[in-house]
Amino acid sequence: MRTKLLILLTISGFFYGCKKDEFNTKPTLSFGEVNSRELRQGNLLIFSLNFTDKEGDIQDTLWVQKISKTCPTTPGVQFISPNRVPDFTGTPNLKGKLEVTFVYNANVPGTPSIVGCTNRNDTSYFRFWLKDKANNRSDTINSPDIILIR
Repeated sequence: MRTKLLILLTISGFFYGCKKDEFNTKPTLSFGEVNSRELRQGNLLIFSLNFTDKEGDIQDTLWVQKISKTCPTTPGVQFISPNRVPDFTGTPNLKGKLEVTFVYNANVPGTPSIVGCTNRNDTSYFRFWLKDKANNRSDTINSPDIILIR
């Protein structure tokens, strides 16, 4: 009986010791949500992204890339950033949410504009990656498809 208990405790300890730490030196980025999957001219597009970082030094750059699936005559890849992450006092094991806002085909002061096809609806998706102050880069994440109504 003691042997079985010892083996069970050893196996449990092994799995507990191998548990992946939630916080890493390299920032992690995951997709939260998007406020709309279909936009008309003048609509806001708001992405919510979740992040974690062991050192809490993500106050550098969030890269955003718009990739069109349907517009061969317009740039298929449109870099909308770099977006500077606001400077704040970071704390170790930082976890939070970033909101990224764009306006579709309109001029709204302080909000970057995205464009779609000129002669038809556009289906695009967005890619995001985060760089911290120590030049560590997160993995790239993708949004769902977004339809931009002409």
